[in-house]
Amino acid sequence: MELLKKEVRAMLIAAKEGLTPAELEEQYMAMVCKPLPLQDLGFQSTLELVRHMPEVVQVSFCKNGTLILKAIADDTTKGIAKLVACQKGRTCTKAWKRTHLKANAASPSKNSKNPQRSPLRARTPILPATVKAELQDLLSSSSLLLQDLDKAFLKCFGRAFPYRQYGFSSVLEALRSVSDSIVVEQTEAGSLLVLRQYKANEAEQEEVPQGEAQDEEMLRAEMPPLEPVCETDNSPQAALHQKWEPAETEAVDLGDHLKQPQDCQQLLPNKLTLTEEILPDAVQDRSLCSLPPLKRRSLVGVVVEFVVSPTQFYIHICGRETSHDLQDLMFEMRHLYSHKLVSDKYIMPDSAVRPGQLCCVMVSKWWYRVIIHRVISDQEVEVFYADYGHLQIVQKSWLRFLKWQYLKLPAQAIPCSLAWVKPVEGTWSPAATLLFKNLCGFKELVGIVDEYVDGVLHLFLCDTSTKEDVYFHSVLRDMGYADVCGENIPSQEFKELNPLALYVQPSGEQENAELVEPDLCFQQESLVADSETTSSKLDGAELCDQVRVGCGTAIVP
Repeated sequence: MELLKKEVRAMLIAAKEGLTPAELEEQYMAMVCKPLPLQDLGFQSTLELVRHMPEVVQVSFCKNGTLILKAIADDTTKGIAKLVACQKGRTCTKAWKRTHLKANAASPSKNSKNPQRSPLRARTPILPATVKAELQDLLSSSSLLLQDLDKAFLKCFGRAFPYRQYGFSSVLEALRSVSDSIVVEQTEAGSLLVLRQYKANEAEQEEVPQGEAQDEEMLRAEMPPLEPVCETDNSPQAALHQKWEPAETEAVDLGDHLKQPQDCQQLLPNKLTLTEEILPDAVQDRSLCSLPPLKRRSLVGVVVEFVVSPTQFYIHICGRETSHDLQDLMFEMRHLYSHKLVSDKYIMPDSAVRPGQLCCVMVSKWWYRVIIHRVISDQEVEVFYADYGHLQIVQKSWLRFLKWQYLKLPAQAIPCSLAWVKPVEGTWSPAATLLFKNLCGFKELVGIVDEYVDGVLHLFLCDTSTKEDVYFHSVLRDMGYADVCGENIPSQEFKELNPLALYVQPSGEQENAELVEPDLCFQQESLVADSETTSSKLDGAELCDQVRVGCGTAIVP
C-alpha cells in the first residue's frame, strides 16, 4: 500500500490541474502496465481507493461538476509541487513575454540582473511537422476563413484541430507558430488563412506571359494530387512496437486546376507502367548520416521525441532550418508516394527486405524514413524510425524503396542520456520514467551539452517555462528516483541496443563517400525546393558558464 501511495502521489503531483479518476487509472496502466489493484485491496472503485489516502490525495470538484484528484505533497515533495504550481499559463501576453525574453537573450547585459537564470528562454509551443503539413494540405486548394478552420479540419482529417494538445491557448497562437508558411489576412468577411507559397505564386503569375501561364497550368493538371491524411490517435513518436492498420491510397479533388482525370494512366508516361525492375534512383546500399556533434557546454533548444527511460531517449534539435527540412521532406514524400502508380514502382522485393536496409514506410498515409531492424515473419518486419528514434512492427507490404533525393537530410533523431544521474535501485522504476516523460512533455526545453559517451549525447535538461528554472536531474533526485553522481555513466539500455550506432554513419562520412545522384531513367519532378541541411545550435561560452554555475548549484546535495 505504501508503494501504491508513492506512485499515486508521483502521478498526481506532475499534473498541475489534477486528474480525473479515469485519467488516474490510465496513467497507472501506462506506468506499471496493469490496472490499479482495487480488488486485491478490497476496494470497489478508484474513488473509494483514493478516499482511503487522505494524506496523499485531495478530492475536489470543478465548476462543471467534474471530480478532480490532486496530490497532497509531503516533506520530500513540497519543492516539486511548488515548481509545478508555478508553471505559467499560455496567455497571449505571456507568449509575448517569452518572445521578448528570447530576443533579449542575445544581449548578456540585458540579463545581467539574473545571472543564474538560463539565457535561452522558453519559446512559443511548436506544432509537429505532420500537423504543419496537414494545415498546408488543407490550404493547398484554396484559402480558408479562420472561423471555418475547425469544421474544415474535422471534415478533412476526422478530428478537431489539436492546438491545445501541443500547448497553445488559441488557434491564432498556433497559426502564429507557422507564420513562415501561413498568412492571416484581414478581410471584410473575417480573418482569411492563406498559404504563403500560393501568395508567392500569385505574385509570380502576374509577371508570367499568358502563353507560359497556360503551359504551366497544363503541367500542373498532370501532377498527381495530394491525398487527405487519415491520422489515428497515435503518432510514430508516441508508442513502441505498435501495429498499425494499413491505409489505402486514394486520389482526391484539390480544386479545378488540380483535379485528377478519371483515366490518370493515360496522362502518365509509358515508363510509369508497372514493372518489377528496381529503379536506379531507389536507395539500396546507402546509409543515412547523423547530425554533426554538438559542442561541449553549448546551449540548444530541444524537443524530446521518444522516451524509454531518463538515460535512454531521443531528441530533435529545435531550429528553423532543421525543423523545416524535416517538414518539407515528409510533405514531399507524401506527395510522391501517395500516387499508387508511382508508389508501386518502389515496391521492395523480398530479397531487399533485410536488416540494415534503408527504406520508407507508410503509417496513416504519412511516409517516414526507416531502417529495417529485423524480419519477424513473411508479413511483418521491425523497423527503426531514423528521424524519431523508436522501433515499431509494421507490415512488409507497407515498405517502399527510399528515393535517392530523400537520402540527403541527416537522421534527425539524437540518442541521449540525462547527464550525471543514475537510478537509485539499479534500474529506472516505471514511476521515475513516467515523471521524466511528464517533465519533457511536447514542448521546447533547454539542453546543456555535457559530452558524448559511446556515441550517446549526455546533456542536462531544463524547463524555462516556469518562474524558476527546473533542472530535470534535480527533480528526479528530490523525488528519490535518482542519484546525482557527478559523472556520466554509459547507458546500459543503449549498450544493449543503439540502432543509430548500428545503421547510421557518423556525420561527414556520407559526404566523404561523394554522394552522387545516379543517372535516372525515371525522373519525378520535386514538388518542394530542396532545403539546405544545417545544424542549428547555440554556442555562447560565457552564457553557458552562467548556466553551468546555476546547474552546479542545483546538483549539490
